[in-house]
Amino acid sequence: MKCEHYREMFLDQKHGMLGEAEQAALQQHLNSCAACREELAAVQLIWNKLGEIAMPEPSEKMELKFHAMLNDFKQAASEPGKLTSWKERVKQLWQLQYRMPLAYAILAVVLGIGATLLLQSNSRQQQQLQAMQTQLHELKQTMMLAMLDNPLASERIKAVSYTSDIKQPDKMVIEALLETLNNDPNVNVRLSTLEALSQMGNYPEVRSGLIQSITTQDSPLVQTTIADVMLKLQEKRAVHPFKELLKQKDLDEVVRQKIKTTIGKLI
Repeated sequence: MKCEHYREMFLDQKHGMLGEAEQAALQQHLNSCAACREELAAVQLIWNKLGEIAMPEPSEKMELKFHAMLNDFKQAASEPGKLTSWKERVKQLWQLQYRMPLAYAILAVVLGIGATLLLQSNSRQQQQLQAMQTQLHELKQTMMLAMLDNPLASERIKAVSYTSDIKQPDKMVIEALLETLNNDPNVNVRLSTLEALSQMGNYPEVRSGLIQSITTQDSPLVQTTIADVMLKLQEKRAVHPFKELLKQKDLDEVVRQKIKTTIGKLI
């Protein structure tokens, strides 16, 4: 394999997301490739330096810039073409994060400063505060959607975890999560997505999407977990797709027993 492939595994290794085989393959490559060892050492140095960066106190100029950024987003939101362009710029910046860790840190600092500014608003700014909170909410959703396209599984899991900060996910977010649940190649990402969706069981489109997903899953872990979710939600409409899943001859026996038990409790 090319060095680029192994270098893309560095972040997964840092977050403990590599399987035993992947970890062994990466270590074997590092033992024989001085260039990749140097690259890993440089990346680790950057990570360490970023961890030492203190959050700066927001100046008046920074507050003005933050307001300007939110105003730009608000104006773009009123014009679909501009909104798409704005989101693409955010997406392009975010997708550079594993090659340019500093861009990731800067964006995190900007959001942190923005949150600080929101908390510092006084009673005379409540109306403006509400508008800023709405735009910040949309910004979080935009970045979460961009991160779901990241080639690293650990970053996609991180994106899914951000949904806990989104109190009212819009249609795009729900559709993106369902798409991830049905098509992501990494089982851990799908499990994390299923957990996130289970917290949104009060949305009809989430329930319908989970029901439709039952027969598309091929991982025993995901199949048993989705059975638990349907039981938790007491979703009786899941009985039919579960019965369809039982017709699969190669279905794991543990999964088969789990589904039969779930059907019995839902009926």
